[in-house]
Amino acid sequence: MSQPDDSSYHNPRLLHLAGFLIFLGAAAVVLGGLAAALSGLGSRWDWWRFQTGFGILEWAVIACAGGAVASLIGLLSAVLQRQGALALRAVPGIVIGLAVLAYPLSLLDQASSVPAIHDITTDTDDPPRFRAVAGARRAAMNAVAYPGGDTAAKQRQAYPWIEPLLLDRPVHTVFQAARRQVAAEGWEVHFAERWSERGPERTGSGAAARIEATATSFWYGFKDDVVVRIAQAPDGRTRVDVRSASRVGISDLGVNADRVHAFLNALAERLES
Repeated sequence: MSQPDDSSYHNPRLLHLAGFLIFLGAAAVVLGGLAAALSGLGSRWDWWRFQTGFGILEWAVIACAGGAVASLIGLLSAVLQRQGALALRAVPGIVIGLAVLAYPLSLLDQASSVPAIHDITTDTDDPPRFRAVAGARRAAMNAVAYPGGDTAAKQRQAYPWIEPLLLDRPVHTVFQAARRQVAAEGWEVHFAERWSERGPERTGSGAAARIEATATSFWYGFKDDVVVRIAQAPDGRTRVDVRSASRVGISDLGVNADRVHAFLNALAERLES
């Protein structure tokens, strides 16, 4: 028995519709992907405020979702008509669309897994203070002073591992290592000084030091300020306290806690080596 001709499966209208959907899906995904990238970069380059960038990102996500759906429908239509070559053209639109969707969805999942706070410190009773960056923070959304209270309670519950680093090394040695680590992190340094007399932010007595810097995110250019306080503890060891706080936003998605924890671990490793 002879096999049916593939042309019997062809419906010119459906074939045209499949091609149109695949083209439309690809165009929507490409434009959505570009808009998603520019939503953050435009904010970083001061083309618009980050709230505008979030609005652009929202529309970019909708475009990518629609593009992926259109590409999928086009693919199914092409498969039903046994047009393998045409079906393959739909794959990039589906893959790229889902890839663009994955990132904001992962951010939403991350936001739901951490407390809505943006100021993290190893010392919630006497947190290191911002001085050199105080002016920049006053011009931003979030406060200069540590909020304490509910923020401290939420931090202790969510990040119990955020605590001071105690070292059997002199303050000046730890200070120099901290400066090198800050440089390695790529943060912008505003203040770095060591002094030998008792200062306004001291733990115990003896030598002390403080570093203030700013970390800037790549995509949206969000600025998080960091202060490192190094002082001699009552038991004679050197104590390192770190505070990292976002200038804008209610939730930091856990970024500041990760930064503090990673910095202290890297500092300890640097001193051991």
